[in-house]
Amino acid sequence: MLGLGNLLLGDDGLGLQLLDELSKARQWGDNVEFVDGGTQGLMLLREISGRPSVLILDAVDRAAEPGAVHVLSARDAAATGVPRSTTAHEGNAGELLAAATLLGESPGDVAVIGVQPERVATGIGLSETVKKSLRPALLHAQDILSEMIARYAYVSSGSG
Repeated sequence: MLGLGNLLLGDDGLGLQLLDELSKARQWGDNVEFVDGGTQGLMLLREISGRPSVLILDAVDRAAEPGAVHVLSARDAAATGVPRSTTAHEGNAGELLAAATLLGESPGDVAVIGVQPERVATGIGLSETVKKSLRPALLHAQDILSEMIARYAYVSSGSG
């Protein structure tokens, strides 16, 4: 699981907050690695290359209402180019996945959970609108992560 964002830019820190919340749950065992990608941008290609599954958590601007939860496939995120952040990010989920595809290094199974930011400006903490979206985003992430673990276990057992 890969969290992206900048905690010093308001709602841009959403991906890292989601990552922190999900890492507190002990139900994942050794099946999940939690990676704080911060603002490393394309340097994260080495983190996702060749992985069987990757769940990316990020603030995602899709010109929707602030707080809207987005659940995207890798194709959706990369094809639409999830608009480039106007923050200190060197890249975002869409750009990272597009670069991985271009280089032939895409992970096998990818999903992106994002929330439409309300405020991306200098300041610590999420806006109230985005805070209200944390729970639904967490539930989506937990469901997708459980599905990824089940698929990986099925394939690893030689059943797939």
